[in-house]
This record gives sequence, structure tokens and C-alpha cells, in this order.
Amino acid sequence: MHFFAPDIGIDLGSSNTLVYVKKRGIVISEPTLVVVSGTNRRQVQSVGDEARMVLGRLNDSKTVIRPIRNGAIADFDMTALLLKYFIRKAIGVSNVVKPKVVISVPAGLDDVNRKAITEAVRLAGVKKVYLVEKPFAAALGSNLPVYDPIGSMVVDIGGGTTDAAVVSLGGLVVSQSIPVGGAKMDEAIINHIKREFNMLIGDRTAEDVKIDLASAMPVNENRSVRIRGRDLLSPQAMDIEYTARQAYMAVHEPCRAIVAAIRWVLERTPPELAADIMRTGIHLTGRVAQLYAMDQFIATELGIPVLIAKEPGDCTALGLGYIVENMPMLQEQGHMPAQA
Repeated sequence: MHFFAPDIGIDLGSSNTLVYVKKRGIVISEPTLVVVSGTNRRQVQSVGDEARMVLGRLNDSKTVIRPIRNGAIADFDMTALLLKYFIRKAIGVSNVVKPKVVISVPAGLDDVNRKAITEAVRLAGVKKVYLVEKPFAAALGSNLPVYDPIGSMVVDIGGGTTDAAVVSLGGLVVSQSIPVGGAKMDEAIINHIKREFNMLIGDRTAEDVKIDLASAMPVNENRSVRIRGRDLLSPQAMDIEYTARQAYMAVHEPCRAIVAAIRWVLERTPPELAADIMRTGIHLTGRVAQLYAMDQFIATELGIPVLIAKEPGDCTALGLGYIVENMPMLQEQGHMPAQA
């Protein structure tokens, strides 16, 4: 039995959850999914990776639940259960003194949702909870000088939200969070195929198309993939050839919404910090930052250099990890987030 549980950082995303354990690094990276059976007394069947394996292949008695939507809790009970499952998987249960948890939240999340996330984490058996804005943690995990008197801009494009923020002197100067991310792009691909081909595909297929084919800018290559789905005009299955050009058209609107959010933040950034950003560029983090030509699209639209972080999907978790590893020092210097 361990007396003290190690402190942990949790990047609780709409699509994926990462858990960082002190002195061990990132130990969990799994989908934010729960599969249940029944309606009133829901019985949990699988969580995380196991839930993703059966996605799109369930019978009517089972349901896939995404407990986090657009960065906020959509199902409180399932969120608490999922957090408890991941925490136990990361550090076990034989700890007398419970861990302190640093968890990421979208920029500007309202007090009601902040309280809901805090309570869900506490129900998982946690001693103290600290909330950190996602773009700040992502900037910290990208090794940007967040505590210096220098303006750094980070845009975290996740599954449910895009958070754009200017960071300086240990805090967010200007920020904007919009409910647009990978899930909205998947939805756009599903709707485009439904409209153009009268065919229905599942979330998993749409995500595969986004990763393999979609781009933020028009492409000259004649790439295409075969997609199988259900014919909406008959009870039969059907196949189509889906091109890179069509995938670009499908995700174009979500990409434009992301640029609009970045522009909104830049227009409200103090001139001195804006000059720093023009010099050092915009830093992209989050899994969807890897969408083909996303950096080129933003740079072309705004006329500012754009750089993609080395491991964009891990930046927020690594930033939380930095806080976890240096908690006493940051508390002494007054840089720790307030306890929730």
C-alpha cells in the first residue's frame, strides 16, 4: 500500500483524455467515451479504448455516451465515473492520502461548469482540485515563455473546442473559446456526404476521412478513398469514391470559424504584445492542429507566421505535468492556479 498518492494532471477533452502522473509522465491517452446498457439504471459496459473498439457496432440495448461536449460536462454521472476509472487506472486505489489533481478547462468557462467539473473530480476520490485554462497549459507544454513579460499566442484545436489566447506574465491576457474542433469537422463530413450522395456514415468513418483526406486548403492531388455507408433511399449498403477536394469543401467552414476566433483575439490584443506575436508567430497545439495545411491556411489568412508544436496532442497534458512536477515552487512564487 502506498501512503501518498502521486499528484496528477488531467487533460479532459471532448474527444480524448490524457492523464499525467508525477515522475511518470503521460500514462493514459484514451477516448472520452463510455458505453452503457439500459436506460434508467445504466450499467457501464466499457470506457475509453474499449468503448472506441465497439463504436458504431452496438445493438439497440447499448448506447455510446460522450460525457464531455464542447469542453463542458454533458453527463455529470458519466463524467465522474470516467474520471474515477482513469484515475484508478493511472495510480491504483491503495493510497491512504488522496492525490491533488490539476485539470484543464476551456478558456472563459463559466462558474457553473467550473463547479461541475470540480465536483466530478472530487467524486472520483481526490484531495484537492486545481483548474487551469487549456491554452495556458498548452503554452506551458509548448515551452513558451508564459511567465515572462512577452506576448505569446497559442491556439489549441481540440476535439470539441478551439481555444485561442495571448499569454503573458503567467496568465491569459485575451482569450476566446469556440465550440469548433475535430468533432465539428467530422459532423461536417457526415453532412456533406449525406447531402451530396444520400449516404449515411458513422462518426468513426468520418474521423478516418478527416485524418486521411481532409485539408484546410485546396489540394492539387487527385487523392480519394472508398467509403462504405448506408443508402438513405433504400435499406442497402453503398460505396462511393470521396475525393480530397470534396473533403476540403466539407471542413472549410469549421476552418474559417477557427480563423475568425484567432482574428477576434488579435484585434483585442494590446499593441506591445501584438508586436511580439508578429515576431514570434502563432503556436498551434491540439490534435486537430495536424489537419493537413491548417498552419498554412491560418498564416495565409492572417499574414502571421504559424508554427505547429512538436507533439501538439500532448502539449496541454505536458503543461499540466509541469505544474504537477513543480507545485511547491509555483506556490511559493504565486504562480499556482487557485484551488477549486
